[in-house]
Order: sequence, then structure tokens, then C-alpha cells
Amino acid sequence: MITPRDGGRYFDGTLGGGGHARAILESSSPGGELAGSDLDQETISRVTQSLAHYGTRCHLFCANYTEIDRICKELGWKYIDGVILDLGMSSIELDEAGRGFSFATEGPLDMRYDRRQKLNAYEVVNTYDEGSLSRVIRTFGEERFAKRIARRIAESRPIATTKELAEVVSRAIPRKYWPERIHPATRTFQAVRMEVNSELDNLKEFLPKAAALLSEGGVMAIISFHSLEDRIVKRFFAGSTTALLYRRGLPLPQESPAVNFFRITKKPVLASPDEVSTNPRARSARLRAARRVS
Repeated sequence: MITPRDGGRYFDGTLGGGGHARAILESSSPGGELAGSDLDQETISRVTQSLAHYGTRCHLFCANYTEIDRICKELGWKYIDGVILDLGMSSIELDEAGRGFSFATEGPLDMRYDRRQKLNAYEVVNTYDEGSLSRVIRTFGEERFAKRIARRIAESRPIATTKELAEVVSRAIPRKYWPERIHPATRTFQAVRMEVNSELDNLKEFLPKAAALLSEGGVMAIISFHSLEDRIVKRFFAGSTTALLYRRGLPLPQESPAVNFFRITKKPVLASPDEVSTNPRARSARLRAARRVS
């Protein structure tokens, strides 16, 4: 979706393993530049080493992607030619038991992307009142048994580890209603993680900032893994009347909004069966991309 070019400027807001960043730097050589951010200092250190040979073309920041405006200002960039955001969990973070993201291994209830912040999963699970906990699980996890799960969690406190939480949630859901392909605690873990990291609020804050920084013809690509995230992106890209007229080849209004998009993907692009077979975590991925138009 993004076609990096020599001399272009690009932003990767979720560095993770550095795969997208590396591809952009390779494709935009010899003069393209990339700014990348991630909340995890260990990720920044690891990617800094792996991308060191790109020298001054690569600028990495331990920061929230919502700080895209500050980062660009610090670099002296008035515009960027492409933006990518991959909202999926990093495999490295997910597989590290001490981060508390997964119920597959025993670990503390943490789930923070940014270890400097105070709120963690332990606080959400053990201090939120039953009603607030039910709201989080129902809204962010889209879990039909949110009330039952919240009640069982409240009765089982304190809950200290990922395994303990997974067991409590599993007991709260009648076995005949357990999902076929995922663990019964998956939606609850997802919901708690999204609450801890303010994931939807961050996305809502990021989109207009990134759009304002895109050059004309610049592309924004967002990979989401949750229907709520995908809905926010879809509505943001489709929210402009001007973009709709542009797509249909009709005259544009004289007084149009400052930022308008042509949707490159009419529907979300899903992972292929082959990709899912090699990377099961890609089964929920949805890619949407849009180009800024005048």
C-alpha cells in the first residue's frame, strides 16, 4: 500500500520487531528517512541495533505513536509521505511470561506496553468495581458473559497471575459456550490489555494528527486486530464527503475539509490462508489504507 521512494519521509508508530521499518528503509534507499516509535524501551534498544547500518536515515523514539506531531517537529519534518501502524501484539512481548500478556505461561498480571506507567492489569483486575470491570470486558472484549466473568473475578480476588485469571474466567463461562478456536479467556485478556494501555483512545488521538502531517498523495496504512479498532479506522477514512466525490470522479466543493482521503482498500485486506497457517496470530489482522487527496 505504501510505496516508499528515495527522499521520502515515513513514520512507523509500532516498531515491534522492526520488520516494517526495515522494508521501508530498504525500499526508500538511498535517501529515504524513517521515524519510528515504540513504548517498550527494550524494543527500541533491539531495533536500534538491528537497523544501525541505516545510519542517520533512521530515527527511533521511545514514545507513544500519538506523539507523532512532537516527533516530526523535533526532526524538523513538516510533512511525511507514509504512515504505518500495526496494532497487533508483538510476538516478543506476548511470549515473554514476565510481561503478563498471555495465559499460555504463568506470569504476573502486568500487560503494560510502557513499563513506566502506573496502571497495570493487576490494578484493573483487583481494584475496579464489578460494574466497571464488566463494562471493560463487554466493551473491549465484546464478551457476552462479561457480567458473570466480572462477578467471578470479584469473588476470587486477589488474583495475582495470568494463569489464575485465565482459570477464573474459564470457570465463569459455561463450557458449552466456549469458543471453538480460541481459549475462553482470550476476550477478557484482550479487554484488560486494551484498558491498561488506552488503546482505542490512542488510536482516536493519532489518526487526525497523522492525517494532518501526510503530504498530498501520502498513504496511511493501519493494521488492526479488533473490530472496534477497525471500525474507528474505517469511519475515519470514510468520513470525508470530498473523498467520496473524488472517488466517483465528481467535481469537488470549493470549501472542502483540510484533510480528505481516497480509500485504497474498499474492504479490509485479510491475511491469506498460507499466512495464517504459518502465523496463526495473523488470522484476525485487517489492513486498511487510504491516500490523502487535495
